[in-house]
Amino acid sequence: MHTITLPDEMNLEKTQQIHVVDYRSSKDVSKQQIILNQNIISFLIEGTKEAVFDNASLSIDASKFLIMRSGNCLMTEKRISEASNYRSVLLFFSNEMIHNFIRKMEIKDFESVDTKSVYAFDYDDFIQRFVHSLVDISKLSGEIKSKLLEVKLEEIMLYLTEKYGTEFLYSLTVNSNNAAQKFIQVIENSHLSKLTLKELAFLCNMSISTFKREFEKHYAESPIKWFQNKRLEFAHYLLQQEQKNPSEIYFEVGYENLSSFTQAYKLKYGVTPKQNQKNWTFSNSF
Repeated sequence: MHTITLPDEMNLEKTQQIHVVDYRSSKDVSKQQIILNQNIISFLIEGTKEAVFDNASLSIDASKFLIMRSGNCLMTEKRISEASNYRSVLLFFSNEMIHNFIRKMEIKDFESVDTKSVYAFDYDDFIQRFVHSLVDISKLSGEIKSKLLEVKLEEIMLYLTEKYGTEFLYSLTVNSNNAAQKFIQVIENSHLSKLTLKELAFLCNMSISTFKREFEKHYAESPIKWFQNKRLEFAHYLLQQEQKNPSEIYFEVGYENLSSFTQAYKLKYGVTPKQNQKNWTFSNSF
């Protein structure tokens, strides 16, 4: 699956700073590598969507919509059924437009928060009507379309900041140029995910070989070994503290079958998962 750059590959006017697309698809996509050259609000209409970024991941159904910062992400889009379509109304906008909005509204006191790359918000009656108006505008062309979209972006930003505060707005303005910090964020937020090395490297905007070198520089061991240890430690917690059975958790901690999980667990802890659980239960019964 090749990497897609948006909105560049949607045959839109490249000189414009804002675009709207009424997007429909009859196919599901899983972990599509996406480079967002602009920020985006994705108003989900039909189906489900998951977005994985460097420091956050979110899954939504059609009761929510996403605001995503420009950058690299993995996108999963699924239909509800074979007979249905996937549909979302996409509003792309540049960083410059966000900065212009902040200056115009004279927003100075941003909330002090850890910025995220993606936010999810619930639909309400106002948002529903807003999305319908975007669909109408998407059918227009020329200068009137561009001018209306500028007004609509201001409208939605005013509404969302009034309702939810300025955290998401601040996050849109912050592009992390600290490569080391971004790298560590990706690793720490993905250590229990089932992302491949290729997908992790993409989120870090690196080749696989560079990613491996960077990983060993920060963590002093190979990514495969480090991730395996983290997953086995999580499995250890689930077995002892949550009292879950090995057959319940092997897939959750990243193993395709029970036997490979049992083998890896015994190599690390010296006993099988079942033996460890029995020993722990026995020692805590007195």
